[in-house]
Amino acid sequence: MSKETLILLYGGRSAEREVSVLSAESVMRAVNYERFVVKTYFITQAGDFVKTQEFTETPAADEKLMTNDSLKDEAVISPAAIYEKGAIVFPVLHGPMGEDGSIQGFLEILRLAYVGPNILSAASTMDKLLAKHVFEAVGVPQVPYVAAFADENQAMICEEVVKKLQFPVFVKPANMGSSVGISKVDDLVSLQPALMEAYKYDNRVVIEQGVEAREIECAVLGNGGEVSATQPGEVVKDVAFYDYNSKYIDNKIQMDIPAKISAELSEKMQAYAVKAYKAVNGTGLSRCDFFVTKEENIYLNEINAIPGFTQWSMYPLLWENMGLTYSELIEKLVDLAKSAFEIREQHLV
Repeated sequence: MSKETLILLYGGRSAEREVSVLSAESVMRAVNYERFVVKTYFITQAGDFVKTQEFTETPAADEKLMTNDSLKDEAVISPAAIYEKGAIVFPVLHGPMGEDGSIQGFLEILRLAYVGPNILSAASTMDKLLAKHVFEAVGVPQVPYVAAFADENQAMICEEVVKKLQFPVFVKPANMGSSVGISKVDDLVSLQPALMEAYKYDNRVVIEQGVEAREIECAVLGNGGEVSATQPGEVVKDVAFYDYNSKYIDNKIQMDIPAKISAELSEKMQAYAVKAYKAVNGTGLSRCDFFVTKEENIYLNEINAIPGFTQWSMYPLLWENMGLTYSELIEKLVDLAKSAFEIREQHLV
């Protein structure tokens, strides 16, 4: 029986490309090479596609994927050259141009099966403002917030924050993940600089009410009506703010898997996770991040449509706790990708 081709797309144009490389390297080591051949393609910050390594067996422990520091100009290819009939693409891409629907649309034009969210799901979960409207519509609780726009009167935005929210607040670019561009703001004086930092990444920004809460997350897996969520896990921090460096560079985090919460709270959170995932037409995978207060109020913070996939990432660890190994999870995601592709093709009548 011939092996299937699994194409890893990594890198990308967003500020989250470092996370993408780490995730892709974890995937390439965990793949079942009895089933797959792995072909890798790096997307540069400028948007060029570069053919990188190919693996027919588990790579050595010190093998690194090619990045900007090790690329050769002659390896640059046409984006469409990644096409291979019957191949499945795993876009291990985070942030804009990766999990916002852009790459998903490109892959659908190429008629390639791909792991993860479809165009609609990717776009709606990547955009924090749009996602909030969707979750409000289906009754999933969220913290109070104010929308801010770079081309509006900033003084009026600050006035609205003072009127509707209480400090501390969190300022977040609408289309960015992995804590990039996010600031915790403790007073009005610090609000404008935080907005300027967020506007570097998006002209649309969300200002959210800060709450004293635990950060608890559920992993979701499935397509259509067949969706399941894991027992929740908790990020246990040793830093004041769980930022980009804490998550991916310094790795200064600990996790409780499963989270130390009641069975009733766990079931409620899982139900909200599935409800939110279905509301955005989720396919493949997502990680649903919640705040839980000491009064056990639950607030959905966000859905990560392509969560971090490194060896220490919450998403695969949550499924491992449910009995699904990292390697098995990759195979399950590939099968879901193939199923979603077949359904899309059937609807093109």
